[in-house]
Amino acid sequence: MARILLAEDDESMRRFLAKALENAGHDVESFGRGDLAHTKLKNDVFDILLTDIVMPEMDGIELARRAAELDPTMKIMFITGFAAVALSPESQAPKDAKVLSKPFHLRDLVAEVERLMAA
Repeated sequence: MARILLAEDDESMRRFLAKALENAGHDVESFGRGDLAHTKLKNDVFDILLTDIVMPEMDGIELARRAAELDPTMKIMFITGFAAVALSPESQAPKDAKVLSKPFHLRDLVAEVERLMAA
């Protein structure tokens, strides 16, 4: 079981992803804004950060950079329709971050989380 912080601004998508991960046995806390997720990261410990890239207040790449500064051992995965942005060297995304491109099947998300935890 992983402790997962999920940052996704689309409320229905956030609920859907959180439920799927919880059904797979993970402990999930979710936020609709990057800045709120960052505040939680400063005060709690998580195994994985799953974050969308495009969000209000603080985008997912900035959230991931700050998360990596707070806990270099935290695993990071972007869930996004903008994979090229996350993979671009100019984005300054954490180099070990994984990218799961939307649309994806929930079993793919759960499988990627399992792979991250096993790595």
